[in-house]
Amino acid sequence: MGGEKVRADFADRRSLERALAGGDALLLITSDPLRPDHDERVLRAAVRAGVGHVVKLSALAVTDPGAGDVITCWQRACEERLRACGLPWTLLRPRAFMSKALGWAPSVRRQGVVRAVYGASVNACVDPADVAAVAARVLTAPGHAGRCYELTGPGPVCAREQTAVLARVLGRPLRFEELDVQEAWRLWRARYPEPYARALLESAERQRAGAKAGVSQAVRQVTGRAPADFADWARRHARFFR
Repeated sequence: MGGEKVRADFADRRSLERALAGGDALLLITSDPLRPDHDERVLRAAVRAGVGHVVKLSALAVTDPGAGDVITCWQRACEERLRACGLPWTLLRPRAFMSKALGWAPSVRRQGVVRAVYGASVNACVDPADVAAVAARVLTAPGHAGRCYELTGPGPVCAREQTAVLARVLGRPLRFEELDVQEAWRLWRARYPEPYARALLESAERQRAGAKAGVSQAVRQVTGRAPADFADWARRHARFFR
């Protein structure tokens, strides 16, 4: 089935309303904590356009009382805006995406090395394809309004284990190198604004403390099938590491 591309501008109310006109449901994905008005503008336009259901991509960190970084606080505020907008809503709260491992691809290709901080700390990361499958079901089937779905993979995995999985999939040896906190901070700070880099550091510390090990059955509950594990994801994306 085909689709239609429609362009809109967060700063242009009419363009948002035109883009949403006639929509039965909206999948809302925003990514800039420094622009909280983006969610607010889209939701106002969705109300005016008469959208029947808004599905919001959030993050599982919002349920962790120990998470107070700028990204998680922004996500909590976005969730509150959604609940208050007056439209039927559903929240999708994924754990970290398995696709974050693509950040290792250059060093795997060139040096056969994966580098990460706290390599033994585990995360019940989720395949983005499973998040998409849940979103598609929630957008097109009744019975999901007012629900919050925590989306994880089938079990927690650490960076050292992911390195071993990638080595098996690629059929060649890979080495894991542990970054110390100072090295990780320098890398993050070189790439991101300070508040984002600090959020990543705080997230890594919470992961080391075990805050991201919990597993949910929501993917199976919504889609009727088990979530993919990291080996499944790695086999489908091996070309990026070769």
